Amino acid sequence: MPQKILFIMCDQLRYDYLGCTGHPHIRTPNIDALAARGVRFDRTYVQSPICGPSRASFYTGRYTRSHGSLWNEHPLRVGEMTLGDHLRPLGMRTVLCGKSHATPDWEGMKRLGIEATTTIGALLVEGGFEVWDRCDGVVPDGAKKQPSHYNDHLADKGYAGENPWHHWANSGRGEDGEILSGWLLKHASEPAAVADEDSETPYTTTRAIEFMEQAKDESWCLHLSYIKPHWPYIVPAPYHDMYGPEDIIPVNRSHLERQDPHPLMAAYYDYRYGRAFSRDDVREAVIPAYMGLITQIDDQIGRLMSYLKESGQINDTMIVFTSDHGDYLGDHWMGEKELFHDASARIPLIIVDPSEEADATRGSVSKSLTEAIDLLPTFLEFAGGEVPDHILEGHSLLPEIYNIGQTHRDFVISEYDYSARPYLRQLSKDAKSCGLTMVFDGRWKLIWVEGHRPMLYDLETDPDEVVDLGNSKKHQTQIERLREMMFAWARQQHTRVTISDEEIETGRCHDDAEDGVYLGFWDENELNAWRQRQPE
Repeated sequence: MPQKILFIMCDQLRYDYLGCTGHPHIRTPNIDALAARGVRFDRTYVQSPICGPSRASFYTGRYTRSHGSLWNEHPLRVGEMTLGDHLRPLGMRTVLCGKSHATPDWEGMKRLGIEATTTIGALLVEGGFEVWDRCDGVVPDGAKKQPSHYNDHLADKGYAGENPWHHWANSGRGEDGEILSGWLLKHASEPAAVADEDSETPYTTTRAIEFMEQAKDESWCLHLSYIKPHWPYIVPAPYHDMYGPEDIIPVNRSHLERQDPHPLMAAYYDYRYGRAFSRDDVREAVIPAYMGLITQIDDQIGRLMSYLKESGQINDTMIVFTSDHGDYLGDHWMGEKELFHDASARIPLIIVDPSEEADATRGSVSKSLTEAIDLLPTFLEFAGGEVPDHILEGHSLLPEIYNIGQTHRDFVISEYDYSARPYLRQLSKDAKSCGLTMVFDGRWKLIWVEGHRPMLYDLETDPDEVVDLGNSKKHQTQIERLREMMFAWARQQHTRVTISDEEIETGRCHDDAEDGVYLGFWDENELNAWRQRQPE
């Protein structure tokens, strides 16, 4: 019986913008139904709150300091094993439909003489995925060079222009037919100029179904990666006015945050993202569109589930629903993501395992601390493979799903490198000192800022994360405790990936005198005495 994994990822979806995670107004019945059929992991954190490095951690099962891809467009170096490298030997095609944000290590490939036209070269270019349809999104001056057929699809449907993706899918229309760019926040309440069925999310769903139909007799892991609800915040009818200001949950921010803020926070407050999303009119325009984009995704999840049932694949397929990071949406006086409040670094995670072993936990909510890097070992174990724990740094979640154990983790780690942000560079002396590290133990959240004081939040007494205790003398004991946890983690083995612990224990951990290297013995008497002490 072929085994299948449908690995669904949304881009920039907050953990709390689903019905099953407690949003009081958003309509996500199909995603909620997944949670009712599986396990919802309620305290899952990304390894970096920005697209590229977060996805690199999902795909490698490794922390960002381990794989080295620290920002968008930073290549994952040649040699890093990814999802496909682990699953293909088990007979699973590992296929991408949607966004990956993978950037090739062209220099590394050149150094090793690997051409992009070869089989291995094509995989390296695409982050280890076999590409069915890559769809990373569009910028105003034209579509990025990627093997997506979406622009061609729009052109075939009669959407004219050099860049129909931008001109139609990411734009509205004014009274005189002028383009109302979705990049401008004031237009978020306008319907996209493209019809719903021709917009990015339904298109990507259709392409995914085409793959699953073509490969229904095979084992596969399909990474269905939606580019929404990531900006531009514009959505076609009928989703554009499905929600209104009355559906917006109250903003989570406090004047306390702006009283003597940490220099890093002050810089974010003052940048245009923060200034924009601190305005109520921006939030009232953007958030209903953001919610509409999520409900559109939910409707497409319904299409996927219907197809899996009708095609008889639902009982063979593990279904995973998650996100690569969140979106501040004005919380904490900020827009976008990048820092470590729950609005940014915490993500939804739902796993539906079709196995009978998972029946006991269906519909449950796990409070275990989990990380994005836990998914790859979960996939490996589900596919019947061994988890190489000298390479993968996450933990399989199957024991908890099968109700035979829990994910034992005392803390989670997330990292961010702001060296590419010019408005932050004044905070550091050079590009090597722009590191941020979060350690969260389930109550206390420490953000270590190189060259500056740390930030500290107590989520038990301050669940909204508005009181920074990093400068409090009263809390220095907690800061020191978490700092030591972080540094102990940093000193762990992150780089030995070519030989396993088992190989060391069984084949490499022995006295080299057994190999005839007698250095250290004074004479034959000492050597013979050593020989006599050896077991038979």
